[in-house]
Amino acid sequence: MTARPPARVHRLVGALAVVALALVFAPAAWAAERDDAWPRVRASLFGARILADAGDALSLALPIRAEDAAVVPVAIRARPAPGQARPRRLYLIIDQNPSPVAAIFEFGEAAGRIEIETRVRVEDYSTVRAIAEYPDGSLAMTTRYIKASGGCSAPTNKGLADASTLGQMRWTLPEPLIDGRDNLVALLIRHPNTSGLAMDQVTRLYDPPQFVRHVSVTYQDRLVLTADVDFSVSENPTFRFGLRVAGDGVLAAEAVDTNELRFSSSVVVTPVAPR
Repeated sequence: MTARPPARVHRLVGALAVVALALVFAPAAWAAERDDAWPRVRASLFGARILADAGDALSLALPIRAEDAAVVPVAIRARPAPGQARPRRLYLIIDQNPSPVAAIFEFGEAAGRIEIETRVRVEDYSTVRAIAEYPDGSLAMTTRYIKASGGCSAPTNKGLADASTLGQMRWTLPEPLIDGRDNLVALLIRHPNTSGLAMDQVTRLYDPPQFVRHVSVTYQDRLVLTADVDFSVSENPTFRFGLRVAGDGVLAAEAVDTNELRFSSSVVVTPVAPR
């Protein structure tokens, strides 16, 4: 069974990506408009809903200054207070990127603790926002500022587009997996995640965009998470997330890119009893 994102989220992420790619051909317009990105993004995603300060209930970790703006590690972790519901969705927004909505993660019944780690591109000095959406529709946000430049327009590894290896997936599982407990697992997808903003230094042409846009992960046919993402996620997209295992089962992933290519992988999970 493959989990699908809510139609509203899917349409929104797709529309924002199309707008971002159109700006490749209008860089002056992008530069003039990008300072106002957050108010537009907020209105599109949340309308007039209140965005509360997350406080200690949500953390966002990333470097103050990027060593490599094309591969910036980011971690979002929800820490609900006693009696507080867990978030059902996490949003990652990078204000100054050509496509500010970097990712929307939705968590299912097989998810462990609500956290996600990935790597992103950052095009310019920017506020980065993590927003949690709770089952009752309430929202909470935390922010960080990062100094980075040129991540979205940096060239990618062309070898990653080789048809024989494109979309290959690799799992990283803890040893051992503990039954009935939260376990952190990682999924890597071999893909260039071409942004369409990088110029080939030989041909002086822009490589066409091709990036992973949707990922779904299930365990025992139950949803762990879905991720609606765009080219703000670095090449070879990597996601580390919580999984609560309950007996033997199949951990499966499917990814779809902007060329409608589909990739899948699965692994049999055999947890051990806690000591």
